[in-house]
Amino acid sequence: MNLTLAAIGRLKAQEPEQAMTLDWLGRADAMGKPLGIKSVRLAEIDPRLREPDRDKEAAALLAAIETGSFIIALDERGEAPGSVGFANRLASLRDQGQRHIVLAIGGPDGHGQALTQAASMKLAFGSWTWPHKLVRAMAAEQIYRAVSILAGTPYHRV
Repeated sequence: MNLTLAAIGRLKAQEPEQAMTLDWLGRADAMGKPLGIKSVRLAEIDPRLREPDRDKEAAALLAAIETGSFIIALDERGEAPGSVGFANRLASLRDQGQRHIVLAIGGPDGHGQALTQAASMKLAFGSWTWPHKLVRAMAAEQIYRAVSILAGTPYHRV
């Protein structure tokens, strides 16, 4: 199984959120190999719009996503299964033979309708509003946490 964190926009290399995101995804990538997770990567999609447009951003995200992928939209109206619940869902999808899972982060105004309809699942980081850059780092950390839970490491403490 391959796992991609796909986000609208690009972060600059010197931004701390970029460093955190890449660090956690790199750790998840290394730890996931023995667990059947072939790769964990970041895909930054820059639709080069003058103004945010949810529908155009959704089209750009969908164009970048491999056909047949299981899409998880990060959306404030989604469910919040907790870290162990998220890890178990990833393991279940892997065990069912899902080849590619994409966690999609929309632009500043959220996801367009096409992406929301294409998503098989919607997850939320609670009802709070989070900065777009920070959501990327938080999602990367939760991916790493999920992989560490599946690997049985002490990183996640209950």
